[in-house]
Amino acid sequence: MRRASVATLLLVVLTAILPAQARAADNGEWSVEPADSAITPRTAFQLSARPGATFADRAVVSNSTGEPLTLRLHLADAYNTPRDGGLAVRGEDETQRDIGTWGRPEQDVVTVPAHTSVTVAFTLTVPGDAPPGDHVGALVAVDERVRPGAGSFIGVRRAVGARIHLRVEGEQRPALAVEGLRFTTRNPLVPGAGDSSTTVTFALHNTGNVTLDPRATLRVGGVRFGGTTNRQLTNLPAELLPGEKVQVTENWEGAPSGWGEATVTVTAGGTRATGSVGFLDLPWILLAAALALVGGGAAVLLARRRRGGGRGRGAGRSALG
Repeated sequence: MRRASVATLLLVVLTAILPAQARAADNGEWSVEPADSAITPRTAFQLSARPGATFADRAVVSNSTGEPLTLRLHLADAYNTPRDGGLAVRGEDETQRDIGTWGRPEQDVVTVPAHTSVTVAFTLTVPGDAPPGDHVGALVAVDERVRPGAGSFIGVRRAVGARIHLRVEGEQRPALAVEGLRFTTRNPLVPGAGDSSTTVTFALHNTGNVTLDPRATLRVGGVRFGGTTNRQLTNLPAELLPGEKVQVTENWEGAPSGWGEATVTVTAGGTRATGSVGFLDLPWILLAAALALVGGGAAVLLARRRRGGGRGRGAGRSALG
């Protein structure tokens, strides 16, 4: 059952928590979307409330198949997956700490006839001590049937959910941190005799209380030979939820030689964060030449000292004679 739970969570990541767009969250068999208001159609639940407020809304669950579907409904917290920053929701058997504990649907289980839609109500009560800022979750509809997965010991339960984006009134504090920056270069032993590459890795941490859409640039300064000076980084999460931390890794061909400092600057929502780390990458030929130069200089200096010392001793003996 644990394997089935993990597989289900993966499918929720793919089909339930997509950025707001002009269609329902849909896996081809069933979909979940907000019930349209009389004025404007909605693709997600966009809500704003004060701490302590209670409100109700409705969702439409649609069955696109030719047979009835029985689905289990629940509210769930959303989070960024640490590895790639994609948005996921916590499974029903996982601990909920936010929106997943603030309410529930009117029906825990709903049966939707073939090619039919049903409307389900749910309520949310914002705790009186709820922190201000953004709280993101989903109303999730899970098919409890366990289907065979890619492996013989894996079962899959599919799920789809409609996003809930709730902003609790109060001070909005956008803030970011760049943590654990690493800058790695790989150059051939002989310059120009092989491929080179660069990797930058860091943790991007949303330390504020609002959802952010980060943009990042890399700047390499110092004494360099080859490589790029500035680069726009692209492997960033489209949305970074409050309190979440994701690992960012980016690779590209080409690498600088030399020494200096690599700096990553991230901006989002009027806030800015930077992280810097030094680097040293000298080709062995350059090192050998430098060592030879230093060694040659030392030998010349030693020889001069010896010659100078010999002349001094000879002059002393002539004077005594």
